[in-house]
Amino acid sequence: MKYRLIDAEKTHHGVSLLARVLGVSRQGYYAWKTRGPSRRTRQDQALTETIVKIHTRSRHTYGAPRIHAELRDDFGVHVGRKRVARLMRTAQLEGVHRRRRRGLTRRDPEAVPPGDLVNRDFSAPAPNQVWTADITYVPTGEGWLYLAVVLDVFSRRIVGWAMADHLRTELVIEALEMAIWNRRPGPGLIHHSDQGTQYTSLSFSRRCRSAGIRTSTGSVADCFDNAVTESFFATLETELLDRHHFTTRAQAKAACFDFIEGFYNPRRRHSSLGMLSPAKYERRNDQPPGYAAA
Repeated sequence: MKYRLIDAEKTHHGVSLLARVLGVSRQGYYAWKTRGPSRRTRQDQALTETIVKIHTRSRHTYGAPRIHAELRDDFGVHVGRKRVARLMRTAQLEGVHRRRRRGLTRRDPEAVPPGDLVNRDFSAPAPNQVWTADITYVPTGEGWLYLAVVLDVFSRRIVGWAMADHLRTELVIEALEMAIWNRRPGPGLIHHSDQGTQYTSLSFSRRCRSAGIRTSTGSVADCFDNAVTESFFATLETELLDRHHFTTRAQAKAACFDFIEGFYNPRRRHSSLGMLSPAKYERRNDQPPGYAAA
């Protein structure tokens, strides 16, 4: 805009000269100068303040798509996603980006793993139909902290988890016990994992059978056979672990607990759930957390 150019250059050249060269009036420049920001500029300023609030509330993790959804659902603000992206760039705000996760569990060559009952179909008509599970590691100043989770495919909710300084089978059994306690599933639920020794052990298999749970495993060293749990761990690592250094395992445990129960389950929006959080998706579909599959 010509008036902005005059405003930028007026310390080097006279306003009258600049106005004459640019073909505008000196009076027009001063009228523009005293008029103040345009209505659109004021709207952008107010919208940016809300965007900053949402970005902070997301723990500085949301990009434009999730902020766009939160503006619509929580603030009743209907604007284009491109406008949100533009204002985020101007405010130097950006979401975090995922990285590829390294595998952790190892197969027992002498174990006979169960077959694959899922076949990469990570969908379910209701809660407690299909659970997936895996283990990841959290680096701390005291050594590794291992986190085992159980995820409900229906809502992507973490329904069970356990943390320890070891990779023994009791770690995954503890996560399973929490899931069973929280959800009270009926018989026939599928528990799907990789072929790690913890999930193919006799003690884990016995616990699943006693609860009426059918076990399922994917192929060896193929992350796509457990894609939804891999996706959760990628989110955890990108949005929490890569951004913090934990001196002790106790600090890491507290942070992981807060991320899962304080943010991921109740609040974090998922593109696969229509930009709803797992808890809100279950409520929207009239499925309480303790829903038992028929």
